[in-house]
Amino acid sequence: MESPDSPNVAVEIEKGPIGVFDSGIGGLTVVAALQQLLPAEQIFYIGDTARVPYGGKSRRTIERYSVEIAGLLLAEQAKLIVVACNTASALAVPRLKQLFNLPVQGVIDPGAAAAVRSTRNGRIGVIGTRATIASHAYEQAIHALAPDARVFAEPCPVLVPLIEEAWFEDAITDQVLRRYLDPLLTEGIDTLVLGCTHYPLLREAISRAAGEAVTLVDSAHNCALAVNEILKSQSLAAPERQLGSLQVALTDASEGFLRVAEEALELEIGDIQLRAVQAAG
Repeated sequence: MESPDSPNVAVEIEKGPIGVFDSGIGGLTVVAALQQLLPAEQIFYIGDTARVPYGGKSRRTIERYSVEIAGLLLAEQAKLIVVACNTASALAVPRLKQLFNLPVQGVIDPGAAAAVRSTRNGRIGVIGTRATIASHAYEQAIHALAPDARVFAEPCPVLVPLIEEAWFEDAITDQVLRRYLDPLLTEGIDTLVLGCTHYPLLREAISRAAGEAVTLVDSAHNCALAVNEILKSQSLAAPERQLGSLQVALTDASEGFLRVAEEALELEIGDIQLRAVQAAG
């Protein structure tokens, strides 16, 4: 039996996919960022559409769901797991790192680091699901890097349904955004973290509502940069000559928004696989 450190085993690990999961399909924004930055990589994405959304569920439930989906990615021989969900990143990443002997990358820390680099006045806004905001994960990550920063967070539960209806350019969406962002803008933020992987699909509308003086921080792009660093530092990167690929699996049919995301993100998504998980609860 070959040692895990042998060259042949290392080559096999390089050939494994990057495993990515989200509570639904919003995490495809992370996939798009990964494909743009790492075109040689295979990516296996699982959207837990049978149990979406995670944003209103307890920590214990989110941890259990995340462990189950990560287990499905391990069955696909994933060499690294990307938690492309802010809620699961905030509440389940420590548990995943404890249980699984492979790199696990969430979206919170890369987004927080980018926000700290971006801000000029030390006043940072964060928008996300109720669970993400209630976890204070972004505040903790930002303050670990910049203790004097002021963080103003706003839960935005209505945004994901609007995005999944593809209301990217709609007066109602603009009104909802103004209502959510006005308290943050009143605090004088100069940086706004898009703390949900759905939100980059609304980037143009959010930018209009926030104004030119506010820099938007996209956790999807910054997560992809962090993944690239892991691949290089741990010698897990696919050979540059390799042609990358994307496979998508869902835990329940959700073709409507999947095709919206495919078009908006310019992804090539072929046949959709289904994976069984426990019933919602």
